[in-house]
Amino acid sequence: MIKFILPAVIIFLIVLFWEKISEKIKKRFNIQVNYIALTLFLLVLGIIMALLYF
Repeated sequence: MIKFILPAVIIFLIVLFWEKISEKIKKRFNIQVNYIALTLFLLVLGIIMALLYF
């Protein structure tokens, strides 16, 4: 059951604090957040699929 709850909580926290996350990334690295968001989304999706498979 943890393998279903943990990814849902992580995604919820990312969505909840997206503005703060994007501001910190912009200040620290001066990189467009859209590329990082796309990479993180694909990574999280891959982790969810791996957890559901095993």
